[in-house]
Amino acid sequence: MSQIEIKYLLKKYGKKEVLHNVCCTLKNGVYGLLGPNGAGKTTLMRCITQLCSYQGEIFVNGKKIGKSGIQIGYLPQSFQVFRELTVWEMMQYFCILKKIPGKMREEEIKRCLQIVNLEEQKNQRAGKLSGGMLRRLGIAQAILGQPDLIILDEPTAGLDPEERLRFSSIINRMEKDCIVLISTHIVEDVEACCEKIIVMKQGSVLDVLSLDELRKKAENKVVERKAEESSESVEMVVVEKEYKKEGILYQRVLTAEVQEGALEPSVEDGYLYVLHQKRGE
Repeated sequence: MSQIEIKYLLKKYGKKEVLHNVCCTLKNGVYGLLGPNGAGKTTLMRCITQLCSYQGEIFVNGKKIGKSGIQIGYLPQSFQVFRELTVWEMMQYFCILKKIPGKMREEEIKRCLQIVNLEEQKNQRAGKLSGGMLRRLGIAQAILGQPDLIILDEPTAGLDPEERLRFSSIINRMEKDCIVLISTHIVEDVEACCEKIIVMKQGSVLDVLSLDELRKKAENKVVERKAEESSESVEMVVVEKEYKKEGILYQRVLTAEVQEGALEPSVEDGYLYVLHQKRGE
């Protein structure tokens, strides 16, 4: 079993502090890294992959990450390909970068393309792939060589609902004998395939919770109110959404106090509660 410990991670760009004393521990399983834009998710991933300098420490199984020998698979938010190479040739290229022995490459490429359902496109030029297929190729190269840690940065960005469902299916089919870290701001995506959620805001990790634990954070605190009365009848944390029923405008409201007749909380309810309450907002 792999374990990553992140201790007091601090990252600045000039005078701007992007990560502030980030601390958390990750073990085998699928984690969703959830937070609004600018929360520091990508920067945290870049620190873990050693693509940028930082203050603080990252340990893998008790050893500093640079000396741990851990194999990392990484899909950046902007995944680039050599447009004239075929899917198979791109995968061969990544095999060389990852120093996968020649005798193992063919079977390993087949395994990864089968997982992401790109077998039929193996001879297609990478530059001709659709957006969804390109993201799947990115996932295929990330899982190549069966790494100990797989990091996927906004893997569903720009994908249509069908491709997002396909992505969830890919993650759920993967063996869970490694750590998978998925960054996104789409709650539905992490709910569909993640076991635990890391909630980030303004460069800090607010909490690491299971899906059930996150739902319970908002237990008895989600109510439905008519729009004109909601601000008067409850102490609001945030208005999640507005909708009409029988011509009347209603709001789904996350409250600070326990409410009678509250709605069943969702993962999104819990996420928003943690996001707004942890800093006393």
